[in-house]
Amino acid sequence: MSLRRSTLATACLLALGLNASAIGDALAGDGCARMQAQAAQPTGQASMPYGPAHSPLPAGAQRMPARGAPMLHPTVYWGGQPPRLVQASTAGDVPAKDIVDVAVGAGSFDTLVQAVQAAGLVETLKGEGPFTVFAPTDEAFAKIPEDQLEALLADKEALTAVLTYHVVPGKVMAADVVELDSAETVQGGSIAIDTTDGVKVDGAKVVTTDIAASNGVIHVIDRVIMPN
Repeated sequence: MSLRRSTLATACLLALGLNASAIGDALAGDGCARMQAQAAQPTGQASMPYGPAHSPLPAGAQRMPARGAPMLHPTVYWGGQPPRLVQASTAGDVPAKDIVDVAVGAGSFDTLVQAVQAAGLVETLKGEGPFTVFAPTDEAFAKIPEDQLEALLADKEALTAVLTYHVVPGKVMAADVVELDSAETVQGGSIAIDTTDGVKVDGAKVVTTDIAASNGVIHVIDRVIMPN
């Protein structure tokens, strides 16, 4: 490199605010023009070219951020392997509470929870499942004459039969229910499903669907259904 060319390149690099080390690297390489191109690169982009041919980034990808800049997602992994987009991890969608805990927390199933406890079914409904529960609200239980309800709560065998008649094995979502005309229950009998005017099970109207629990799903009904 001639003295005049070296002097001009040095002046150019000094104008860009580069230190002595960077000046030496530039003079040994492509000179001021290359360093001007790097200095003009937008903040937050890596100085490393993308791919062996310096090809542009694929649609939707981002360059690796500059040192000290926060990592963003998705981002591109560099190296010998083709770049791949990576998204930040997200929390799972599985609810933390089981069917019994969901019913207790709802505040509208107090009688149902009392009945489950009286029948000794708490551990069953807290089990792995999955279960689908057609759950009567407190208002649904209130439709039963008080003396009959008290007698039912006092008769563990009859109460167990009634409660398990409200439970279907497996996780049956609302979209599945509307495709059925009946479903076999844990009690052993089958409930009739009618979808001609909303959804009804044994004549009880389904008023809320797909309340998720860790071991199944709850559909709310407006009255207690009884096995034959």
